[in-house]
Amino acid sequence: MSEGLRGVPLAVEPLSRKDYTPGTEVRWCPGCGDYSVLATFQGLLPELGVKRENVVIVSGIGCSSRFPYYMNTYGMHSIHGRAAAIATGVAIAREDLAVWVVTGDGDAMSIGGNHLIHALRRNVNITIMLFNNRIYGLTKGQASPTSERGKITKSTPAGLVDDPFNPVALALGAGASFVARTMDSARAHLAETLKAAVNHRGTSLVEIYQNCQIFNDGAFDGLKAADSNLIPLVHGEKIVFGPDSSLGVVRTTNGGLSVAKVAEVGLDAVLTHDAHCDDPSLAFDLSQLTDMGVMNRAPIGIFRDVSRSVHDDEARKQVTFTADPAEHLERLQKYINGKDTWTVPAS
Repeated sequence: MSEGLRGVPLAVEPLSRKDYTPGTEVRWCPGCGDYSVLATFQGLLPELGVKRENVVIVSGIGCSSRFPYYMNTYGMHSIHGRAAAIATGVAIAREDLAVWVVTGDGDAMSIGGNHLIHALRRNVNITIMLFNNRIYGLTKGQASPTSERGKITKSTPAGLVDDPFNPVALALGAGASFVARTMDSARAHLAETLKAAVNHRGTSLVEIYQNCQIFNDGAFDGLKAADSNLIPLVHGEKIVFGPDSSLGVVRTTNGGLSVAKVAEVGLDAVLTHDAHCDDPSLAFDLSQLTDMGVMNRAPIGIFRDVSRSVHDDEARKQVTFTADPAEHLERLQKYINGKDTWTVPAS
């Protein structure tokens, strides 16, 4: 049996999208961006060639968390915010599995925030798809941690007074080794980004801008217009965008980033993207170009892709450091009877 990405066994016979589609009725609202992500994902897995029984999809709670039901693989619809923690256990126990986490902006960034940042910090060998529609959809339209300031929802009728999380910036701040952003409507870009993410060893986080037609329709329309300020990030290429690539990202005198007209500053002044830079500063600065308000400007692509030690690889080394069970028991007993234990005398 040959091995594919991350050492996961490949299927002997070629697989098709049909092999990963269980025939279950897909039950999302008409027009939901989740349909596009599901179709892209079902088409991607046959390209990867991974055996269905070696794929595990763990979800939390939310609209996107129905995902495991619509895949003919192993999966778990877990508890609110805990998908990353459960997936960590699966990845440590079974090195031969491709472990995916499907979560939403509410599930991952609110009740699951602590689990998310520690999975990123530890660099567990999992791929996280974070569906961001900037609203709580399953519970019918309350403000989420990524909703913009001033947003009027059922839970904020006078307008939201909080600033939103930027998931990419948060992931980079937690030390994530792979961070990317894509969109539900950009099918080719979505597939390319997910393929890069799953081939990365360690935690990969992919934020997916996803439209909720019922409770937050048009949240990303400003990025889908022909003249949008969507900033493509391609490793090794100049960061230019806009009509005829007339705009570029440049470094300012105070060390930050800004947008300038290429004709005025010259192409040499425009930054070249380096996704493999060990220092996350550039990736973080790029994340700050995201308009967290009306969302009419945002970088899209792979912000960071670097190698560092993987939590589950290191954990398995500790378990297998010796082949002698007696030595394991002797070491364990030594700790149990060590200086941190004592006997309480009878009164």
